[in-house]
Order: sequence, then structure tokens, then C-alpha cells
Amino acid sequence: MITEIGIVAGDIWHYLDQHGEVTLSELLRGIDKSRDNVLMSLGWLAREGHVVVLKAGLDYKVYLRKNT
Repeated sequence: MITEIGIVAGDIWHYLDQHGEVTLSELLRGIDKSRDNVLMSLGWLAREGHVVVLKAGLDYKVYLRKNT
């Protein structure tokens, strides 16, 4: 399972790199993986500081953290 989470995390990173800031709904539609795997992978990326997840109304905004 850890390997699959890592693979999906890579898919998310590449998707965000190409599309910039997206809603969680857009991300779930754009990544052809199960909702559970996308959410676990997104949590991993957020915990590692690679992405930012912010509440936006009824959805969430997701984007890559910029290195400063």
C-alpha cells in the first residue's frame, strides 16, 4: 500500500505542476485513481510540506508549495 501511495503522490505532484492551483474536486477528477488513494497521497504530500491544502467554501484548494 505504501508503494501505491507513493506512486499516486507522484501523480498528484505532476498534475499540480502542470495545472497550478486546483480544487480538490478537480484533482480527484484529474487523477485516475481511487478517491481513498488520492486522499491518502495528498495527506502524505501535505505532511511532508510539498503541497498546501486550504478550505475554500465547500471544497478545498490544493497547490504545490513554492520553495523560498
